[in-house]
Amino acid sequence: MLDKIKGGLVVSCQALEDEPLHSSFIMGKMAKAAEMGGAVGIRANSQEDILAIKKEVSLPIIGIVKRDYTNSSVYITPTMKEIDELMTAGCDMIALDATSQNRPSNQTLAEFVEAIREKYGKILLMADTATLDEAIKAEQLGFDVISTTLVGYTNYTRSRDIFQDDYRLMKQYLTHINVPVIAEGKIDSPEKMRVCLNLGAHAVVVGSAITRPQRITQAFTDFID
Repeated sequence: MLDKIKGGLVVSCQALEDEPLHSSFIMGKMAKAAEMGGAVGIRANSQEDILAIKKEVSLPIIGIVKRDYTNSSVYITPTMKEIDELMTAGCDMIALDATSQNRPSNQTLAEFVEAIREKYGKILLMADTATLDEAIKAEQLGFDVISTTLVGYTNYTRSRDIFQDDYRLMKQYLTHINVPVIAEGKIDSPEKMRVCLNLGAHAVVVGSAITRPQRITQAFTDFID
């Protein structure tokens, strides 16, 4: 899988329950459109969406399940329940929150990774991180891929992104991490994607700028005022 997506664009096809495109059928068609546009992979949320997408495309799929748990800020593939669902769906790689935030049932990230490996062996795991320290720890725990997905999306990184100060954080990830690094998060233009790839990112994931028409429309209408 990693060879197939190297140097390319992975499109995140997701729509939550409160969004107008929320539908596994629609996400399948969205993935097909992404494939026709040249995407080399898909990132998808939920067992149902992944199964629908697999009927439409043969591209590698990075699977996640977004689910809220009480007393935990971890939202992306938080527990073994979500891992089981993704394994049933047959995705090629599983992404999960690898931040320092409290996990459900106070399980540590190390304990979670160990449990996944014990049950499912060598399934590819992608660490969605928000800081360089989290990325380094995730690599030490044996994640196959590190991503910048959660930079700017945690309480302690709200004002940050990978583009500030001439892509300083992106460059730090690529300097200190030895496994493949996937650039993701607020990449809203082809130019930003190209810079990340030229710096050495293994691949780039783009979501909202391609697959969320309400966000795309607002980017235009904001200029009217």
